[in-house]
Amino acid sequence: MIRMILLILCLIVLLFVIYCILPTVYYLHIKKAPFSSAVNKKKIILSFDDGPDMRYTPELLDKLDKNNVRAVFFVVAEKARENPDLIRQISERGHMIGFHSLEHRDVWRKSPFYQVREFKSGLEILRTMGCKVSYYRAPWGHLNLISLLLSKKYGLGIILWTVMAQDWEKDSTALRVTERLRRRIGKGGVICLHDSGCGKGAAEGAPAHTVRAVSMFLPALIDEGFEFVLPN
Repeated sequence: MIRMILLILCLIVLLFVIYCILPTVYYLHIKKAPFSSAVNKKKIILSFDDGPDMRYTPELLDKLDKNNVRAVFFVVAEKARENPDLIRQISERGHMIGFHSLEHRDVWRKSPFYQVREFKSGLEILRTMGCKVSYYRAPWGHLNLISLLLSKKYGLGIILWTVMAQDWEKDSTALRVTERLRRRIGKGGVICLHDSGCGKGAAEGAPAHTVRAVSMFLPALIDEGFEFVLPN
């Protein structure tokens, strides 16, 4: 009886690894960055998750304009629907809009039926708003086999990140975000920051530090010869 229980538990763990862990690890650590160059040399994709947000996104857009940098905004569809003017501004200023879920739920805890509805409803919202969506980033980077199938069905590439700065944390400051990015960027990669907060781990007001950090690290990285690019 005990052996049977252990066998069932092992099978459950194995299925979870195949269904969830392997797709996530592949896109976090193995998949090449979506650059035009085959060599990731001093190229950066700058991306922002969880918005748009009237408290932070407008100022962030101004700072990106000031440095002539274009970014990818992975938006939550329900927030996009609430802020159509911000979505229009993001597009008109030359930035790219990506799909970051319908309502920022963890797909590791959701059924395939939920994911099917989420993709359909979320993308319908964005495309009704005139957004051309080409890329998907899962909340918390949690992918599974259904995510891959749905992304392929809707013609979406998957982009996670190579650099995080924990800018959502309670003790986050503009200086800490900047220092973390400078230490971790190496020769380039995909930076993930946040222009709004979602989930229990996101501290109230943290995106304000991120916006200030953008003013600090963009000029420094540009002076060092980094090129900010959009995915192909």
